[in-house]
Formats: sequence, structure tokens, C-alpha cells
Amino acid sequence: MSDKGRGIRSLTLFLAAAAGFSNANIYYNQPLLGHMAHSYGEGANSISFIPAATQLGFALGLVLLVPLGDALDRRKLILWQTAGLVLALVAAALAPSPLLLMMASVVVGASATIAQHIIPLAAELAPPEVRGRMVGTVMGGLLAGVLLARTLSGLVGEHFGWRAMYFLGAGIAVAIGAMLAVKLPRFKPEKTYSYKRLMLSLVQLVRTYPQLRGAVVAQGALFAGFSAFWATLSLLLQGPPYHLGSDVAGLFGIIGLAGILAAPLAGRIADNRGPGSTRGLGALLTLAGFGLFAVYPTIPGLGVALMDAGVQTAMVSHQSVIFALEPGARSRINTVYMTGLFLFGAFGSAAGSAAWNLAGWSGVAGLGLTLAAASFLFSLLAGKQE
Repeated sequence: MSDKGRGIRSLTLFLAAAAGFSNANIYYNQPLLGHMAHSYGEGANSISFIPAATQLGFALGLVLLVPLGDALDRRKLILWQTAGLVLALVAAALAPSPLLLMMASVVVGASATIAQHIIPLAAELAPPEVRGRMVGTVMGGLLAGVLLARTLSGLVGEHFGWRAMYFLGAGIAVAIGAMLAVKLPRFKPEKTYSYKRLMLSLVQLVRTYPQLRGAVVAQGALFAGFSAFWATLSLLLQGPPYHLGSDVAGLFGIIGLAGILAAPLAGRIADNRGPGSTRGLGALLTLAGFGLFAVYPTIPGLGVALMDAGVQTAMVSHQSVIFALEPGARSRINTVYMTGLFLFGAFGSAAGSAAWNLAGWSGVAGLGLTLAAASFLFSLLAGKQE
């Protein structure tokens, strides 16, 4: 391997780790709610809004901060957001009341959109012939952060208390920020925009690129099914015949690490054969996962691996398509894409709960099958139009 190749590989792995640790901050609070309620002496009703506050902050950051990557030096933007994340995590760790913890959680969520700057940055740094592979590896790191955050915070919270997890998160953010300051080159935007024009251009991007609209719909359908599954898994495991706790549901994230292996592989295939070859494959793998849930309703091990691998494979394929549309607008394209997925995910969580109430696990599996099949058909149609 040449020195250039080793340098790209080293930077890719670092960006993957940075994306994973950044995104993990959104999910640290979920296993810690019981500890928080106990420490404040408050009922679960007041503490239970902490995850929603963090997600709200993430949504605000996605729309209001991520587009700035096309108008400012991404390196400076990432470092400033990292500093904000450190301060927000420390504020959360020291919060004397649930209200102040909730306010800090909004800032944590907004600052954690660092990962959404890193993904288009990886696409920009990568040579075209390895862009899919590099984006796939970074997405694998991001997924690892999502899946393992709950496991890490549960262990730390159980043995050292919930505040310790926020202090640990701040320490990790300081370390990642220091390394980013050393490793990242400076970026000069292709154009300068006023903030108002930057926001208005999001609508123009949606109108201009049918590939972007198609990626949002096709991946959004898969992500909706993914969200429906995770929103109802603990209900399945807590009922008969399993009678298992929520800690076991969290451990299913480890099975989902199959997506980490799928992401770089999907990127490699997209580089060699084009993203269309893996886009439909991702939908088919997701379809197979939900098919197993439907016909073999036992503890969903293999089905989880197939579903996560499928969602991740399709994700990398769609990103390979959209990041090639307009290089100078990658941050804004990523904003449109991720905001669309966020909305589909919210729909999937609500629809999954409704399906569970109507028909139990069969209803959830049927919903996932329908969404995955719709994504596959939509991908086929999009492929014919390209």
C-alpha cells in the first residue's frame, strides 16, 4: 500500500471513530433515566422528556447548523461544535434540576450533529474511485456509536452513576476535538452565502435533484421499518414467553453491528459497480429480516443482523448517489437527506407502536415487510429513470 493509501485509510478510520463518538452522545441518556429520576427524587414523568429534548436539539442542529458546512470552513465549524458539546455535557453532568438537564440536553443534541459534518467531509476528502468505501467506513463508525452508546452508558451508569457518563462523554469529546484539530485540513468553501440564502437553497436542492428526493423516500421507508422494530422490541421481550428486561433489548444492538461490516463492503461494491447494484440489495436484506420476524416469531437474532445490514447497505448506496450531485452543496444535501430520514423515523416509531397495539409482533413485522417492499420497488423505478 502506498503512503497516500495508508494516509487515506488512517484518516478514514479516525473520521469513523469521530463520527461514532459524536453521534453516541444522543443516546447516552436512554438507559440512565431511572438513575436520573432516583437522584432528583422526581417521578418518571419529568425525566422521561430528556431523550425527546436531545432529539429535538439534534433536529435543530441538523437544520440550522449542518448547512453551514457549505459556507464556512468545516474544520472550524467542527471544532466550535465540539467545544459546545463539551460544555453541554459538563452542564448536563452538573445540572441541579431536571429542567436544567433538559436544557443542556437540547444543546448536546444540537452539538452532536458534528457527525453530519464529518460524512460530507469524508466524501470531499476521498478520491472519486474510493469515495463509496470511505463514506461506508465512516457510516460504519457512526452506526457503531448508535448501537454501542446504550451499552456503554448502561454499564457506566450502573457502576458509577449517571453523571459519570456525562463527564466521560465530555472527556471523550475533548480527546476527539484535539485529534480533529491536528488531523483535519482547512477548507475553503467554493462560494459564500448569506445564512438566509443558505436556508432557502435547501428547498431549491429538493426541487432540482430527483435523485435526492428518491434517496430520501427509498431510504426513509427502510429507516421507518428500522425505527418501528427498535420502538417495539422491548415490548416483545418483556412479554410471554420471554419475560426479559430492557437490558437484554439493549444488548441486541451488538447483533446489529453486522451493519458495520456491511457498510464498507457496500461502499466498495458501489465504487466498483455503481451504487445501483447495492441499493436494491439493501432493501432485499431488510425485507428478508422482517420476513424472518414474520414467519419465525422467536427471539429475533438473525433477523436483526439482516435488517441492520440491509438498512446500512442501502444508506451507503444512496449517499454515494447524492454526494456526487453537487460537490459544493454536500452539507446542505446531507441536511435534506438526514432531515427526511428523521421524519420517516419518527413516523416509523409511531406506526410501529400502533401496529403493536393492533396486532402485536405480527403487526410490526407486517409493517416492516410493507415498508421494505415499497423501498425495493421505488429503488427499481429510480434505477430505470437514471
